Amino acid sequence: MATLLVVGGSGFIGRAICRLAVRDGHEVRSVSRSGRPDAGGWTDGASWTNADLFRPDAWRDRLDGVDAVVHAVGVIDEAPEAGVTFERLNGDSAIVTALEAERAGVETYVFLSSAVQPPGVRNAYLTAKRRAESAIADLAFDDVTLRPGPVYGPGQPHFSPLVNTGLRAIASIEPIARRLGEARPLSVDTVARATYRTALDPGESLLDVGDIRERGR
Repeated sequence: MATLLVVGGSGFIGRAICRLAVRDGHEVRSVSRSGRPDAGGWTDGASWTNADLFRPDAWRDRLDGVDAVVHAVGVIDEAPEAGVTFERLNGDSAIVTALEAERAGVETYVFLSSAVQPPGVRNAYLTAKRRAESAIADLAFDDVTLRPGPVYGPGQPHFSPLVNTGLRAIASIEPIARRLGEARPLSVDTVARATYRTALDPGESLLDVGDIRERGR
C-alpha cells in the first residue's frame, strides 16, 4: 500500500481522490485550508490537516514517508483582499508544495492543471498553471501534469447548478463533446480516478483530456 498526501484534499476533486485511495486501503493524508470535509463516514479513513500551504513549517511533517503528492488546489474566482489570486493559489501553492515534496524525498508529484481558461476569467488563471508546470518539471521526482477541461459533478463549487447540468449534458452527447477537443467537459469521478491512478503509476509526464478520459474509465 502507498502513502498519499493530497494537497487540497477537502476540495471538489481532492475529496474524490481521497475517497478512492481510502477505499483501496492506502494511507491518505490531506492538507488544506478547511481541514476535514463533511463528506461521510469514509473520511475517518484519512488524516486531515488544516494549514496554510504558504507556511510549510505547519504541515511539513505530513510529508514523512509519503510516496506521492497530489496537488488539487485551484480557484477560478479571486479575492485579492484575502490573498486569493490566480498567481498565488493556482501557481505559487503548487511550486511551494513541490519544493517541499522534493526536499522530503517524495517519489511522485501529480499536478492538476487545466487545459483551458474558463470563460470570462483573466489570463492569469492559465498563466499561473503553466508557470507552475514549468517549475515543477525541473525538480527531482517523477512529475505528472494532468490538464482536464471543465469538471462537473455533484457539489461543484465553481459553477452554478445550471452550468453544471449543462456540462453534464454536453459530455453525454459524444459528437458535440468530441468537437470541443481540450475544452471537453469531464466528470469529477473520471478526473479523480485518472489522478489517483497516476499517483500510483506515473507513466507519462503530461496527460491531456483524451489521456485523462482513458485513464479515468
